[in-house]
Amino acid sequence: MKPYYQDELVTLYHGHCLEVTEWVAADVLVTDPPYGISWMSNEFGSNKTKRDEVRQRRREFGLDIKGDEDTKVRDEVLNVWGKNPAIVFGTWRMSRPENVTHRLIWHKLGRFSGVNPNAWYPNDEEIYLIGKGWQGKPTASVITTHESRSNHARQIGHPTPKPVGLMEILINKAPPGVIADPFAGSGSTLLAAKNAGRRAIGVELELKYCRITANRLSQGVML
Repeated sequence: MKPYYQDELVTLYHGHCLEVTEWVAADVLVTDPPYGISWMSNEFGSNKTKRDEVRQRRREFGLDIKGDEDTKVRDEVLNVWGKNPAIVFGTWRMSRPENVTHRLIWHKLGRFSGVNPNAWYPNDEEIYLIGKGWQGKPTASVITTHESRSNHARQIGHPTPKPVGLMEILINKAPPGVIADPFAGSGSTLLAAKNAGRRAIGVELELKYCRITANRLSQGVML
């Protein structure tokens, strides 16, 4: 299949990752799959009727995350990948993937509560490790980033972009070889791999995010 974007280190394909399977030949999976939570910005604490109404509007305007109704796509991809080394983002609100060997926490210090009637608001995500071969000196399992989450999303043009610095920390701990991201999204994993001088293969279902990723890669942005 012809790549959507390609340079000396990164290859990006446009399509469904269970149909475009070039990524399976890579060595390490680093990905942020749909969590299965029907993501919606600022939904924490909203009543169900309002959440359903907003989700419908987001679908109509193409602002939802495809395949996020459940963890089916995530689990199918991980089944294809097997027990090879993998870094997979997720949430405690849904079941963890199989074969998890360790769990990290991404602490989003720059996420604020907004309009929230609850006593707490979420500012963390789980990161699951599968397989063996992680390297480097021991570091804390909680990784903190400081960017404003809402501003970062607007800057990048994706609802849930991962900071490139966070992805660099994870990739620098990964075993040697080619990085795969079958849910490339805004391209943070691919950009972090390129910054580290590692080859990477990505697949993204939505054309608008392929465009964003290609633009970021071609410009060498650092966000």
